[in-house]
Amino acid sequence: PANKPPSAALHWEETQLSSLIYTVNCVAFYPEKRCSHSCLNTDLKLGETTESSSMAGKPTLYYFDGRGKMESIRWLLAVAGVEFQEVHFKSREQYEKMLHDGALMFQQVPMVEMDGMKLVQSKAIMNYISAKYNLYGKDLKERVMIDMYAEGLRDLMEMFMRAPFQSPEEQQSTLKTIESKATDRYLPVYEKALASSDYLVGNQLSCADVHLFECILMLEEKFPSVLSNFPRLQAFQKRMRAVPAIHKFLQPGSQRKSPPDEAYVKNVKEVLRF
Repeated sequence: PANKPPSAALHWEETQLSSLIYTVNCVAFYPEKRCSHSCLNTDLKLGETTESSSMAGKPTLYYFDGRGKMESIRWLLAVAGVEFQEVHFKSREQYEKMLHDGALMFQQVPMVEMDGMKLVQSKAIMNYISAKYNLYGKDLKERVMIDMYAEGLRDLMEMFMRAPFQSPEEQQSTLKTIESKATDRYLPVYEKALASSDYLVGNQLSCADVHLFECILMLEEKFPSVLSNFPRLQAFQKRMRAVPAIHKFLQPGSQRKSPPDEAYVKNVKEVLRF
């Protein structure tokens, strides 16, 4: 856009496949900078997007039809008001074609094609989007604070990403750990950070706020009363829901993904062959 406006599932590709490490991760407040784009729900076939999306200037997201590491990227683009389209891996052949074509730098997804680049490594992708759309603070000190808050949230969200690929017993243990760490370690940090501001850093919306809201929603899906002792986070959630771009992304039919189910897990396993 001409004017710049101010992340459940496991992703195994962010590290070597053999390691099977789980890695499958405001415009509303600045209306004068709002991008004219809006999110489209487009599932394109492999090979249709490289040229067409580049011509249209729309980012193309290559991933599975589920949350994983791509969900936080979807959230950032949605909050920035950026129209994007998606290619969902449905078969091993699709994935192997991208490998053969050299489209994946480290033979990993997620991959985002935008601005003439094929971006990999989820943190690098999110940092690029955040910087481009004014969601990454105004200086280095703000950025390092944003990174610290964001990394804490990614630690928590990646625990959610493991659960669908675990046995029922392991899932129960993981969920207990998530609930304990969320209430004792992570949420108190963000509750304190919101004591004197509506935002985590710099008194303006940043990617850390977007990640926090996404993480809160994930927690509430499993633990509905998780915010009962965190009044500032409750107020924060209410404010974020009122942001038009976020409100739109929360509606049925948006590109926000549902929690991972058996079909998603099966798809990932078949494509990645583990």
